[in-house]
Amino acid sequence: MPPTHSLTIATAAAALAAKKISAVELAQAHIARTKSVEPRVGAFNSADEPAALAAARASDERRAAGKTHGPLDGIPIGLKDIISVKGQPLTASSRMLANYISPYDATVTIKLRDAGAVFWGRLNLDEFAMGSSTENSATHPTHNPYDLTRVAGGSSGGSAAAIAAGEVTAALGTDTGGSIRQPASFCNLVGLKPTYGLVSRYGVGAYASSLDQVGPLARTVEDAAILLTTIAGHDPNDSTSIRTAPTDYRAALAAKKIPCRLGIPKEYFGEGLDPEVAAAVQTAVDYYKTQGCEIREITLPHTQHGIAIYYILATAECSSNMAKYDGIRYGHRSPRATNAVDIYTKTRAEGFGEEVKRRIILGTYVLTSGYYDAYYLRAQKVRTLIRQDFIDAYKQVDAIITPTAPTPAFPKGTHKTPLEAYLGDIYTIGVNMAGLPALSMPCGFTKTGLPIGVQLIGQPFREADLLAIADAYDRTHEWATRLPAL
Repeated sequence: MPPTHSLTIATAAAALAAKKISAVELAQAHIARTKSVEPRVGAFNSADEPAALAAARASDERRAAGKTHGPLDGIPIGLKDIISVKGQPLTASSRMLANYISPYDATVTIKLRDAGAVFWGRLNLDEFAMGSSTENSATHPTHNPYDLTRVAGGSSGGSAAAIAAGEVTAALGTDTGGSIRQPASFCNLVGLKPTYGLVSRYGVGAYASSLDQVGPLARTVEDAAILLTTIAGHDPNDSTSIRTAPTDYRAALAAKKIPCRLGIPKEYFGEGLDPEVAAAVQTAVDYYKTQGCEIREITLPHTQHGIAIYYILATAECSSNMAKYDGIRYGHRSPRATNAVDIYTKTRAEGFGEEVKRRIILGTYVLTSGYYDAYYLRAQKVRTLIRQDFIDAYKQVDAIITPTAPTPAFPKGTHKTPLEAYLGDIYTIGVNMAGLPALSMPCGFTKTGLPIGVQLIGQPFREADLLAIADAYDRTHEWATRLPAL
């Protein structure tokens, strides 16, 4: 058996069922690993060791009584520090919420707890999920376990780094424009952004409400399927939640979904794509060819407008969502405030970091009277065209295959301007604007040992098909076994 801290959900569950290990031993292994590597990785914002060990003991008691709750029972799972857990800190990696304690559970938290998961770690992120490197965290940056001088990606960088470093078995993140998939690509993981509305957002801090979605990060497609089975489903507490039939996504992996028709968008293989990334993605395409898949070139003609449209719509919604952090309701209040105006201005100046302030200002500008029609309304119209591009493409293909990110993980401090950072989202943001499911999985390494990810984009609420197509590659290549040399 590989090191306990590097087990997948599936292998850990099998070991627990065979009594080769107990849930307490599994939790202790991850706690010890965290204490060993966390000073170098920086994936955690906080952790509750007594609560984790208590949950593990309860899991062992259920197993002894023959009442196991399923494959997640006893598995250490990390949560991005923007997902509510009652009685635990929720900071969103911001000074604004530095002392905030969640008064209730998010729906996904309840579902994982009911499945017997052991919560280990509140995981670092770009402040309020705004960023692509976890360098925008108000607490500390997160480092890539495969090269500690490089970023782990973002905004769910803490979730990705914690899994890659062996601190948790799997984790949840959120994805507004690639914040699950890009860190998965950088850290040799599988990251799934579900169809908008498939997973409840109740109890999850909002950045851009029409784009945000909660999803799993894990070592394998199988593990991602196990997590999605647990967290998916309608929630009356979330007005955007969609009623869908319960699906066992892990069982769906057995369905034969290849050969299939895979589309390659010509707009995704041009200027700015790192040659090593292009070559690795091509090897994945070639594998699908050997399995009888038909590879077709497709066009997504409005891709060129994606960055501009995304950063109009996302910042507009950010401006609205951040308005509640005013120093009055909850969160930070400036001790220097002497009047009502001071409470707002000084609290927000002290509580928000530079990137959050930038996005609030941009969003407020595009929503301002006189600019609304020129920017926000026009952007919504182009968003419809971007979604239509995908709908038209699915008349020809079953899924779309692309790079996840144009480069491997980059060194910390690489981006000197915000625009440089924003351009790294070019392959992921269209999925969020169209509300589609998409998955990043490992497809190779650079010559210097940095992970590379390939993205599969599926059709709405067809996660079962998407996961089965991905699993056909992931199961036969076993990139997950190549662990960082921490």
